[in-house]
Amino acid sequence: MADASELLTSAQMGQADRMAIASGTPGIVLMERAGGHVARVASEMCPPQGRIAIVCGPGNNGSDGFVAARHLHQAGYAVDVLLLKDPIGLKGDAKVAYEQMGLPSQVVDAAALDETLKGCDLIVDALFGAGLDRPLQGNAAAFTAIINKSGVPVLAVDLASGVNGSTGEAGGSAVQAARSITFFRCKPGHYLLPGRDLCGDVSCVDIGIQESVLREIGPQTFLNEPPLWLSAWPVPGRAGHKYERGHAVVFSGPMSSTGAARLAAGACLRAGAGLVTLASPPSALMVNASHLTAVMLRSVRGLEGISELLTDKRLNSFLIGPGYGVGDETSAAVSVLLKSECAVVLDADALTSHQDGPEVLFTQIKGREAPVVLTPHGGEFARLFPDLVVLDKLTRTRAAAKRSGAVVLLKGADTVIASPDGRAAINSNAPPWLATAGSGDVLAGIICGLLAQKMPAFEAVAMAAWLHGAAGQQAGAGLIAEDLATTLRPVIAGLVEKS
Repeated sequence: MADASELLTSAQMGQADRMAIASGTPGIVLMERAGGHVARVASEMCPPQGRIAIVCGPGNNGSDGFVAARHLHQAGYAVDVLLLKDPIGLKGDAKVAYEQMGLPSQVVDAAALDETLKGCDLIVDALFGAGLDRPLQGNAAAFTAIINKSGVPVLAVDLASGVNGSTGEAGGSAVQAARSITFFRCKPGHYLLPGRDLCGDVSCVDIGIQESVLREIGPQTFLNEPPLWLSAWPVPGRAGHKYERGHAVVFSGPMSSTGAARLAAGACLRAGAGLVTLASPPSALMVNASHLTAVMLRSVRGLEGISELLTDKRLNSFLIGPGYGVGDETSAAVSVLLKSECAVVLDADALTSHQDGPEVLFTQIKGREAPVVLTPHGGEFARLFPDLVVLDKLTRTRAAAKRSGAVVLLKGADTVIASPDGRAAINSNAPPWLATAGSGDVLAGIICGLLAQKMPAFEAVAMAAWLHGAAGQQAGAGLIAEDLATTLRPVIAGLVEKS
C-alpha cells in the first residue's frame, strides 16, 4: 500500500468498515486481521518472551487489542490485558473478540496501571483510535499520563490515544507512541502536528477492505507524495526546447532587498522553467546583474513597466512578493498582474500588502481564469483570514482556498495545500533545517517554475512543497537557503527515473 496517498477522516474510515462488512467481510474478520498485524509489530518491538501490557478501551480499538493479546500469548509472550472499563458492557464483535481472547483481564485504576507497567517491555495502546473527537478526561487522561511517565516503548493501535484522527489535534493529554499501526488508509491526524509527533513511526496495513470503496467515499485529503502529482508533471522530451517549458518572471525588490527574489528566480529555473527573468527596479539593476548568470534581467519601472512587461505574451508565470516591499504600490502591482492571463504566485510582501482589504484581492482572483497561488506562513495567514485561525489547520486552509479562489499553501512543518475545489494535501517530508531565512522564497520560486510549465495549480503547488522538503533532506543539517536550488537537481533526477 506504499502508493496509497488518500487520507481518510474518522467518519470516512467508519464508512469503509461498514462497506466492507456489507460486501460480505464480517466485522470480526476485520478485527482478527487488524489484531494479527498489531501482534506482529508488537513482536518486532519486544524481546522474545518479554512482557507486554495491552491497555484496552471500550470500543473497537480495544477489540483489536484483545485479538493481539491472544496472538502474542500464543507466541510465548507474557501478556497483561488491562481494561479501562468493565467488559460486561461489550457488545457485538467487540464482545466476541473479548470472549475468544481466552486470557484473564483486569479493570484497573491509575495506581494499578502504574504498578503493572513497571515490569513491562512494551505497552500496546488500544484505548482509543481515530474516532476520538474530544479531549481525554478522567481515568483515560490519567492512563495516558502514566503510560508516558513509564518510559516503556508504546505501540499505538490505529492512532495514539488522545489524538484526533481527522485534525491531528490533542486537546488534553495524549499517548506518546514510538510506533503506530493503522489499517487500510492513514488518517490526517497521522501527519498533522502534534499528531505526527505523538504517533511515532506509522505503518499502514491491509486488512482486506477493497480499494473500490474509495470511489464511493471520495476522499479529498491526500498525503503529499509523488503518486498525487507525478503524472501531471511534463518531463521534457527529446525534441523539446526551452520555449515549450515556459517563461517565468520574478519581481525584485529595491536595491537593499534583492536577495529574496534572486533565491526565488534561481529555484524557478532549477524547477524546470525554460526561461526566467528577474524584473528589477532600475535602482537595483546593477546589484542584481552582479549576481545573475542563467537568470535574465530586465529593468521594470513602476506600474507602467509592469503593464509593458505584460504585453510580451511569451511570459506565462509571475511571482511577486519576496523582498518587494509592503504597501499600496505592491497591492497596485498585484492588481495589474491579476488582470493578465498568466499564472500568479503571491508570496510574502504581496500578501501582507492586502491585510487591510483582503476581500478586494479575493474578488480580483475569482474574476480570472488563470491560477493564483497564495503562500502564507501563519502570521500572513492571520492577516488575510483572521476569523479562520481558530479552526484546525486542514479546515482553515480549505476554507481560505474556497474564500479566496486561490490555491493556498499554508506553511509549516506540516504544510497544507488546499484547492478551491476542496482537495487538500498534507506535506510531511520537510526537515526542521528548512526553518531558515530565504527558504520560503525558494519554495515560491519552485511553484512559479512548475506553473510556467503549465502544470495544474494544485498539483504544481503540491509537487513544489514535496520538492522543497526533499531538497532540504538532501542538503541536510546546517543548510541555508542558497543550498536548496543545488540539491533540487538530484531530487528532480530521481523523479525522472520514476516518471
